[in-house]
Amino acid sequence: MSVLQIDLGDRSYPIIIKSGYLTEIGKDLQERKIGARYGVIADDHVADLYGDAFMAMLRSSGITAELFTFPCGEASKSLQTVGNLAGLLARFGFDRKDALIGFGGGVTGDLTGFLASAYMRGIPFVQVPTTLLAQVDSSVGGKTGVDIPEGKNLVGAFYQPQVVYIDIALLKTLPYEELLGGLAEVIKYGVIRDAHFFQFLCDNRQKILQLDEEVIIKTVYTCCQIKAEVVSLDEREGGLRRILNYGHTIGHAVEGASDYTIIHGLAVAIGMAAAAKLAVLAGLLSFEMAKKISDTLIAFGMPIDIPKNLDRQRMKKYLLADKKTVGGKVHYVLPTEIGSTCIVADLDEKLVDKVLG
Repeated sequence: MSVLQIDLGDRSYPIIIKSGYLTEIGKDLQERKIGARYGVIADDHVADLYGDAFMAMLRSSGITAELFTFPCGEASKSLQTVGNLAGLLARFGFDRKDALIGFGGGVTGDLTGFLASAYMRGIPFVQVPTTLLAQVDSSVGGKTGVDIPEGKNLVGAFYQPQVVYIDIALLKTLPYEELLGGLAEVIKYGVIRDAHFFQFLCDNRQKILQLDEEVIIKTVYTCCQIKAEVVSLDEREGGLRRILNYGHTIGHAVEGASDYTIIHGLAVAIGMAAAAKLAVLAGLLSFEMAKKISDTLIAFGMPIDIPKNLDRQRMKKYLLADKKTVGGKVHYVLPTEIGSTCIVADLDEKLVDKVLG
């Protein structure tokens, strides 16, 4: 078992990483006494795969819990879904002494965290991420929220979980495309913060794709460690934490313009390659370094080109609606070398047009 700590004073919490840990969560929750009872929030796909076993495990540990589900997919990451789930909690009599468990991928974690932040003006919640993307990124750091038609994640709150339980054995049932989406976020950490980790990923590509347990545990741990360090220094994205958005600004525009037919992680892969091109055009990154980033994404089987069928004007609207845009200026996270980035707000629009194609 590996344990990391997010250091945020009275909002600090552990990230527990272990293969096969799902069967032990109930015992740990009993010891922590986070809630009198728990509302387990899961999409219908995760509920079909693991719901019965997960609920049985909780109840065998003496925990009272109810399972609440919603339709799988990005379309459910909405205020309507939050309202529906809040209504269910109210009808079942959940109060401030109770807690929620986000059991699923990034959509589930974001929804559950936002619901927890708003229901009864705030109740505790726990993250049990089931996808690689959620395990290395979205379950850690307290960013919660939902999408609205105008943009992704524009309504939300910074609200930290009480604990994050990561069982890497759950990745064995992950669709291959979702695995690749998670690996895009993994590669992101190497580019923004750790050149040695980036090289580790390159050297162990086949083992990672084959879900070698030792390599995957090290990979997940390193990503969580990097994010824990960044979040502990800048919880509310006032400065340093913005580097975690590398690939996301253009990536979110790609995702939205595709009507979310391109999954988040693969849109981020496209966004990372695009940001590297922008960095070269802006004189911040060498062509060779940009090529190494793109070649690594390709080697892992990820797309790097913005699909030609996406409406460029629609993409620009998403860029301007991005939550990182301030005073009408889009803030881009651009690599300066592998392991280091900078944030640029005054990019010539002609450079952006050239990259968008």
